[in-house]
Amino acid sequence: MSMNINHQLPLPDVLKEQYPLTDELRSVKSLRDSEIRKIFTGESDKFVVLVGPCSADNEDTVCEYANRLKKVNDQVSDKLMIIPRVYTNKPRTTGDGYKGMLHQPEPDKAPDLLAGIIAIRKMHIRVLAETGLSTADEMLYPENRSYLDDILSYEAIGARSVENQQHRLTASGMDIPVGMKNPTSGDLSVMLNSVTAAQHSHHFIYRGFDVATSGNELAHTILRGGVNKFGQTQPNYHYEELVRLAKLYNQWNLKNPAVIVDVNHSNSGKQYKEQIRIVSEVLHSRNYNSDLKKLVKGVMIESYLLEGRQDISDHMIPGCSITDPCLGWEDTEKLIYEIAEKC
Repeated sequence: MSMNINHQLPLPDVLKEQYPLTDELRSVKSLRDSEIRKIFTGESDKFVVLVGPCSADNEDTVCEYANRLKKVNDQVSDKLMIIPRVYTNKPRTTGDGYKGMLHQPEPDKAPDLLAGIIAIRKMHIRVLAETGLSTADEMLYPENRSYLDDILSYEAIGARSVENQQHRLTASGMDIPVGMKNPTSGDLSVMLNSVTAAQHSHHFIYRGFDVATSGNELAHTILRGGVNKFGQTQPNYHYEELVRLAKLYNQWNLKNPAVIVDVNHSNSGKQYKEQIRIVSEVLHSRNYNSDLKKLVKGVMIESYLLEGRQDISDHMIPGCSITDPCLGWEDTEKLIYEIAEKC
């Protein structure tokens, strides 16, 4: 095989010993996990706001963003559960392009996964330590989540991974909410099959071990829009789509029916300013229909310190996305306060 070994990576337990969570931070995360669980089981009516950059590309700017989120969170925590998006590994449609801090802790330099797994663990811990807000990440590589599984309070499985067996089985062994996105085709049955698999127990190989899982009753759906055979975007956040999903949930008899609406990607056609309008429509649909109020647990928003995006170069502006375009901070802060008023 044309494969060279660059590094033997440390086992997750070894990395956790080198960069540990303190007892205090474990306690903070445990309380957050308990509160988030109550939202997805219906015991709490708080509304989830998963918000942050498309890709967490720099520790200092991500932490500056998270600290701004904390100040807003202090004002709205009675109504909202804000979970910072700290996404450190990015799927690439063609395999080319920036794959996140896991691959490139410094985006303008060569990949270094050994440095990457250290960098992302340190960043997630720093966000938690500075803000008290436990984080969300995408489970792009199921076996890599072991480097972060003691830190994260939420994980998403992306549109290109949701049909993968290893993602589904790994999700069945998680004790935090895991959101299954609809695939890029928009096929809701694929997404619901993935939730079904994640909610069941399984027996499989994981990191070289023979493991058994008990199932994850907090596995749920994420609507992110799709594309048709001509590559045209087809949003699925409208009222009729939400009602359709509610009916499907009733037919599939899944535990803890829940959906998060991703207001960017194919729902916005990556027109990042549209996220503001889409959030408003989702909230209106919830308030119009009591069943949807119970089903729609939150929204996922892509935002950073500065709006838009930039290419990777030697003169990048800190806090501006290097992947998909994002809302800027001023719009984000205003939007979160509006969500708190209307949810």
